[in-house]
Amino acid sequence: MTVYAAIGAMFALMGGIVYYASLDNTQLEQVEVELANISVREVNTVENRAKLEVTFLVKNPSEKTFTVPVIGYKLFADGVMLGSGQYSTEDIAMPGRAVFYPGSEIPLKNTFVLNRADVSQSIYDAVLNEQVTTFSAEGNVTSETSWSIVEKDFVTEMN
Repeated sequence: MTVYAAIGAMFALMGGIVYYASLDNTQLEQVEVELANISVREVNTVENRAKLEVTFLVKNPSEKTFTVPVIGYKLFADGVMLGSGQYSTEDIAMPGRAVFYPGSEIPLKNTFVLNRADVSQSIYDAVLNEQVTTFSAEGNVTSETSWSIVEKDFVTEMN
C-alpha cells in the first residue's frame, strides 16, 4: 500500500509541476514580432548570392520575463517569397540569451542569404538596388522561461 501511495504522490507532484509551468503560457503568448529593417550587407557576384541583414523588433508587453531562442520565418519582397531563414540562439544557454523584461523591446538581427537561383532576376535586382516597396515576413517565434516554452505564429510587414 505504501508503494501505491508513493506512486500516486509522485504523479500528483508531476501534475502540479505541469500545472505551475502552464500558468506562464498566456503571458508568453503576448510576445510581438515586428520586421524593423532589411539591408544588403554583402553581394557575391561570383556565386550569385547576397547576404541581407534582417532585423526583427521583439516586444514583451506582458509582466513575465522571457527569452527568445528561435524565430523561424519566410521572407517576402513585394509579395514574392525570397526564401526561409531562422534566427536561433538555441545553442546558447538561457542565461546568455537576450532577456526580455516586462515592457522591453529588443532588436534581434539575423543574416539571410538570398540566392539568385531562388528568385527571378528582376526581384533579385530590386532587392540589391533597394527598390523593394514592401518587405514582409511570416513565421513562428518561440518564447520561453525556465518553466515554459510557447510557440506563436506571426505576420509582419515593413514599407
